[in-house]
Order: sequence, then structure tokens, then C-alpha cells
Amino acid sequence: MPDPTILITENGPYLVSGSVPLDEQAITVEEGGNTWDYAGTGFAVPPAGERYALCRCGHSASKPFCDGTHARIGFDGTEVASRRPFAEDAEVSEGPGLDLADNSPLCAFARICDGHGGIWQTVQETGQPAQRAVVEHQGTHCPSGRLVVSDHGGGEPVELPYEPSIVLLEDPQQNASGPIWVRGGITIRSADGFEYETRNRVTLCRCGQSSNKPFCDGTHAHIGFRAHETTTDG
Repeated sequence: MPDPTILITENGPYLVSGSVPLDEQAITVEEGGNTWDYAGTGFAVPPAGERYALCRCGHSASKPFCDGTHARIGFDGTEVASRRPFAEDAEVSEGPGLDLADNSPLCAFARICDGHGGIWQTVQETGQPAQRAVVEHQGTHCPSGRLVVSDHGGGEPVELPYEPSIVLLEDPQQNASGPIWVRGGITIRSADGFEYETRNRVTLCRCGQSSNKPFCDGTHAHIGFRAHETTTDG
């Protein structure tokens, strides 16, 4: 069985190989009104198989899979995201118990970081067990990997043990379909052969309009992208 890999084709779909499981989940809200976690939507994603092609132009009538529409509409999928390792572009905020690394261009607008006073403030209070637990949850549940928390003073990053898998994210609070959430260290290879840094969690654009391709930048929420409805060329 080949290692799980996503090949970003030039102005075309994501070609997934290695029998990567495919699921759909929605961002959920806790009792206090903060976005906080994820849960299955009940939507039956069609069987994917060992190899499959995921739409990244946003216009396929067979979402989440590609149907070739990208060629007809002249989709521009040029990759413009930084190719440097995460740590080189991240800003670090140090707290008494945890440090927070933040690579803001990777933000996918899941908003889990915003609750409980905001992770940037709460990290300064991580000498206290309750605040530390909040920051660990927010950091590890950032789907894009924009935020990474680690023990203060250069400790190992705190990560959830994801198996290689892909989740199609839905955002009911924004009435929008979110990014392709890639988990568990799947290799992502550019159309020109470059391999992006392998990470436990990243989010790829599937609305076709991110300004940080191939990664999501939250544009789906602003344009009201919907994956369960057939779109037109407009």
C-alpha cells in the first residue's frame, strides 16, 4: 500500500492516493456559545477508494469529487503559499506553562481559538491548570495548524494522535462549507514536485478562492461557499 499522498495538480484537483479515509464533520458550539469541537454531520460521503480526486475549484457538480469543471471554467489554482517550514514563519508567545506558535496566514476561520478570552490572552495564564487545559484544547483543535502549543521553554508540541485521514469541514454557524482538513501527516506534493512540510493537521482550500493556495484562508465563509449545492460558472 503506497504512503498516503495528496498531489496538487496544475489548475486541477487534489489527487489523493493511499486509501485515505474521507469523512464530513461540522464545527460545533459549546454551551457558552463558543465554537469548540467537531461532530459528524450524518452526510454519507460517497465511497472514495484507494485513489480519488477532490475538487479544488469549487464548481464541480459532483462535490467533493472533481468532475473536470476546472478545465471548462479556466480555474487558476496557482500555488502562492509560503514553502518555508511552519516554525520559520510563526510568531511565538510565551506563557508560564505553554508557549503558542502562530502562523497567521494559515488561518481557516474555525474560530475555536477565540473563546474563553482568546488563546493569545489565555496562554499568559497557563500556569493555572484550568487555563492550560483551555489553551491545549484550542491549540490542538485548530484544524489548519495555524496554532501550535508546546510546553514552555522548547518542549514538544502538544498534538492529538490523528491517523491519516481527510475531513470535509462544514460550518453551520457561518452557513458555509469549510476547507479540506488533512490530518495525520499525509504528504502534500505540489504540481511542480515540491513537498510541503509534513504536518499533523493542515487545511486545503476547496472553494477555489483562497489567496493562500493551496491552503485555506477562510474565504469560504465570506463568500458563503456551499459544497452540497451544485454551483454555476457565475
